[in-house]
Amino acid sequence: MLDMDIIDLRSDTVTRPTPAMRDAMARAEVGDDVYGEDPTVNALQERLASDLGFAAGLWCPTGTQANLVGMLAHCQRGDEYIVGMDAHTYKYEGGGAAVLGSVQPQPIPQAADGSLPLADVEHAIKPVDPHFARTKLVCLENTWMGRTLPIDYPIAMRALCDRHGLKLHLDGARLFNAAAADDIAPKQLAAPFDSVSVCLSKGLGAPAGSVLLGSRELVDGARRWRKMVGGGLRQAGVFAAAGLHALDHHVAQLADDHARAKRLAGGLRDLPGLAVNAQHTNMVFIDVPVQRLDALKQAIAAAGIRMSIGYTPSIRMVVHRDIDDAAIDRTIETLRTFGAAA
Repeated sequence: MLDMDIIDLRSDTVTRPTPAMRDAMARAEVGDDVYGEDPTVNALQERLASDLGFAAGLWCPTGTQANLVGMLAHCQRGDEYIVGMDAHTYKYEGGGAAVLGSVQPQPIPQAADGSLPLADVEHAIKPVDPHFARTKLVCLENTWMGRTLPIDYPIAMRALCDRHGLKLHLDGARLFNAAAADDIAPKQLAAPFDSVSVCLSKGLGAPAGSVLLGSRELVDGARRWRKMVGGGLRQAGVFAAAGLHALDHHVAQLADDHARAKRLAGGLRDLPGLAVNAQHTNMVFIDVPVQRLDALKQAIAAAGIRMSIGYTPSIRMVVHRDIDDAAIDRTIETLRTFGAAA
């Protein structure tokens, strides 16, 4: 089967630049971004800072790096950040803050909607005492496993942080998905936070890049960390141009991804051999008995479908801009046939 026929539901990170995005990248005006001289990078940073209500922005090659340099700019050695036990910044970013910055994570279980219970956060804050790491930062995530945080929740967390003199960071890798799902301006979702990272290479479809947003002082500190961890690219404007194109042309299409995910979940409900656990924004979660995982791998491979299938019953399918209606239909039909063989 030709590669273009593949239906890739592993993640929205697998999106490819459109011809129009490639053209924008080819035409990008560039300079040396380490010197702060790339006009397209500067335009992207200023655009997102203005759109989301921050003083400054910093382009980074990856979302992991944007979160990392933000946390390191907020914290010093021996400090601590409070974070969800299943949050990306804690579980899936290689332990960077601890390894590279000697910043201790304090994970706590997340609620079903991805929030950190306020009472649990308050209980986790360390007293000022040489026995303890110094609590300096709380990290949230929106969306988390496709779930949007309750709209009023970050405001309550902001008040808690203010009472205790803490900073508040948002891993907003899919912030624009959250805004589309809640029909709310991204700026409003970002308002309670001291810093926000926004990913351009997931649902928005750029080939690389995230932007960290915050105060000028924070961004200056993060820029030094970016250089230290190897994120100082030179003519990065070719990537920034893709990000600007995505902001101009791809944001509105996120709602289409959500609608297709809803249709996918609906088409799989009540099938034998699998169970639909949830559908949130562009993600669908199903359970398949462990003993049938190998059969599922074979069935989807034969149909030219890719999913992240591990060793547990839970499987996440992620809809993105490269998944059209025909791909949804083919996926439903493949899983119907698989289920009928149970």
